[in-house]
Amino acid sequence: MSTKVTVLGLGEMGTALAGAFVAAGHRTTVWNRTRGKADALSARGALEAASAAEAVAASPLIVVCLSAYDVVHTVLGPLSGDLTGRTLVNLTSGSPVHARETAAWAESGGAHYLDGVIMTTASGIGSQDFLQLYGGPQDTFEDNRKTLAAMGNPIHLGTDPALSSVYDTALLGLMWSTLTGWLHTAALIGADGPGGNVTATAYTEVADRWLDTVRFFMTTYAPQIDAGEYPAGGFPLDLHHRTMDILTHASHLRGADSGMPELFNALVERAIAAGHGNDSYARLIEFVRKDGRTATPRP
Repeated sequence: MSTKVTVLGLGEMGTALAGAFVAAGHRTTVWNRTRGKADALSARGALEAASAAEAVAASPLIVVCLSAYDVVHTVLGPLSGDLTGRTLVNLTSGSPVHARETAAWAESGGAHYLDGVIMTTASGIGSQDFLQLYGGPQDTFEDNRKTLAAMGNPIHLGTDPALSSVYDTALLGLMWSTLTGWLHTAALIGADGPGGNVTATAYTEVADRWLDTVRFFMTTYAPQIDAGEYPAGGFPLDLHHRTMDILTHASHLRGADSGMPELFNALVERAIAAGHGNDSYARLIEFVRKDGRTATPRP
């Protein structure tokens, strides 16, 4: 079903978002502070507004993708009365504090507000393989889910508008740690030596299948973290430690940087020294947390 959508901000990402709405058949109005960026979109059927006020008035759903939250307030601040009854979906990058402040400002003016992040680059916009994460009222999300799906796969995280920003940071951290671990092991297996000189492509074909096992561990350990109880299930930290020593030694032998396995070892050694050698890997959450706190078991 066609919906009227306005996109404010036509940088690389904003242009991709607007293009996805046009491709999905939505009546799309666009606006950018610098004129001329809408020409290609206009040729595809988008409507360029002469002002932000005109763009806001054109649609019940306003998608904002600007450079910073202060720019959002600069653009929309004078138009707060015009947002009453409309849905404002803010895809501008910022902090959890910014998200909550902007949600409070939008809602005080009578707007429905979702704070979101797009978990891909502009080239991935429109593909259901990539996530969009939203925080804000459940009913606002559900009312707009089908329209937002033009951009990708929309996921509602909860009612707190700060959730999208926090998830964004956490998931990027997971991506970087995973990619860096992959790079380390690709260097290790690609180096000279017995069983070495394996191409990154050949190695990754196997590593990709191994990630199914990694996902199994994550889903097994997550409830342990929530409960604050860490049964080893046959794979205790003592065994992890012995295997990590092998990884560290191999890194030295093959000329791969040993900083990452040494970091792993240091965490495990701290946990073992504290008497947790028979616990699962999930116990390390208490050593990753700076305050060292444990979870409160659920009743």
